[in-house]
Amino acid sequence: MTQRSITGEVIANQNVDLMPISDNEFRSIRDLVYDKFGINLTPEKKGMVVGRLQKIFRAKGFTSFHDYFLHLVEDKTDQALNELANQITTNHTFFYRESDHFDYFVRSVLPEIVARKKKSNSHDLRVWCAAASSGEEPYTIVMMMMEYFGSDYKRWDAGLLATDISEKALNLAKQGVYEDYRVKTLPKNLIQKYFRRVGEEWAVSDQVKKEVTIRRFNLMNKILPFKKQFDCVWCRNVMIYFDNETKHELVRRIYDQTTPGGYLFIGHSETITRTETKWKYIKPAVYRKDE
Repeated sequence: MTQRSITGEVIANQNVDLMPISDNEFRSIRDLVYDKFGINLTPEKKGMVVGRLQKIFRAKGFTSFHDYFLHLVEDKTDQALNELANQITTNHTFFYRESDHFDYFVRSVLPEIVARKKKSNSHDLRVWCAAASSGEEPYTIVMMMMEYFGSDYKRWDAGLLATDISEKALNLAKQGVYEDYRVKTLPKNLIQKYFRRVGEEWAVSDQVKKEVTIRRFNLMNKILPFKKQFDCVWCRNVMIYFDNETKHELVRRIYDQTTPGGYLFIGHSETITRTETKWKYIKPAVYRKDE
């Protein structure tokens, strides 16, 4: 979600003639997006949909939203749906976003997980960033783990799985090169330690990049195809665009895919109804699975 976030802006260039969309055409696109991606496009998002899809219309020569919809449902390669996901999702984020989460992760979550692992003589630490966007969040998490473990990090089978629905965002994550304003939110010592200057931008160091496995994944998949459970899942700032039914079902699947005692981080603008979930509330936007 990324499935990461969706905004309501319309493209600013008033010299471009926008392809009009009827109410029926919008409903068709909206229902398809909901079915495939779980994203709830409210009527207020109609202008955003029109503006975001003009690039595809110009490139492919569609003459109506009806023709475009038929192209989406008839394409057997899923490439058309991938392009749709790239256009309707916005991946604006930065390093160390909602920094109290990372502080709590280092101060409380990692020590607790490590203590539990030692009891079973395990060095397997599994973390999933489920709405990785352009990579700032997963790379920050890995830096936090490296800082916590220090020289002992190499003794752990750690690293992180980073997934997102946007192929465009994931390609940026794989490059790992960011504008200054996205990086400067990190403490200076981390910038100096884990980045190198590339012109006017910053590149994540290879030692961090190699610890992140990047994969495209749709959170609406009914079955999470992971062989092992995760000790910690970060699914931040994506569920705000889901309706309650979709959100509750996703939270349930993540719960089943998390180890007993494992943690879930969500965005501060998101909530989980405590009466409708097995997750135990720990602090704002942090939940824990009972052991």
